[in-house]
Amino acid sequence: MSVKYENIKEKIGSRILEDKQSLLSGKYASEIRELLEQRGVLIFPEINFTEDEQIEFTKTLGNYLPETKDGKTTMISLDESKNPGTAEYLKGSLYWHLDGTMNEKPVLASILCGKTLSKEGGDTHFSNTYAAYEALSETEQAEYEKYTVRHAPWASMFFYNQEPATDTMINYMNIGETELPLVWKHKSGRKSLVLGCTAYEVVDKSYKDSKIILNSLLNHATQDEFVYKHKWSVGDMVIWDNTGTLHRATPYDPFGGRELRRTKLEGEEAFAYA
Repeated sequence: MSVKYENIKEKIGSRILEDKQSLLSGKYASEIRELLEQRGVLIFPEINFTEDEQIEFTKTLGNYLPETKDGKTTMISLDESKNPGTAEYLKGSLYWHLDGTMNEKPVLASILCGKTLSKEGGDTHFSNTYAAYEALSETEQAEYEKYTVRHAPWASMFFYNQEPATDTMINYMNIGETELPLVWKHKSGRKSLVLGCTAYEVVDKSYKDSKIILNSLLNHATQDEFVYKHKWSVGDMVIWDNTGTLHRATPYDPFGGRELRRTKLEGEEAFAYA
């Protein structure tokens, strides 16, 4: 049994060419998971899953991690009237990030389904941080494997709100922060870079040196050869390996109608140093 697919770019992205019922049956689940780790992001063009089917498909791949009390899918929208209390936090999604840096085991994968789209913007970009690490020189790899980086939700806030109210800033800071390896050695033996807008300081480096290191590595990891840019069509489903892939949305009108639905797979592996 072999799932039908085609690669989109050399170092990231594949398009799955299977029908809805075959995917829901779970018969390709192990192959899809293996391909996901290899390719970073998988596209299911206009598969048109209902919300229940999206959850059903998610469960074929691993442990479903519901984010809502009723166990349904999560709405992804910047429209505060549709998404009260969450829309503001989602503004950080417009910048490169990895989900779950505050968790011992970050989310294994996220799955998005396109329901309604904005007229302009709202594409989603993905960067393969396995491939980005592997493209570094041996000297660079050895150096970066020594580094520990501080991550915090409040750091991402300053990307979209440079002068927040003090109470807002303190509330974000109260969420906490964590220290993570810059290079994550996975159980498979492969290594990936842990970067994004939550990363703000390299331990034992000055603020200036930290910014140079983190910015230069992010620029490296988000070069075109490591990046797939998905332009949504209604009904598309996209799944990405959150443990080795950064992602971001491109800017769009919060009131333009864009709405995606998200499910997640529970994390299976803790951050580990190389």
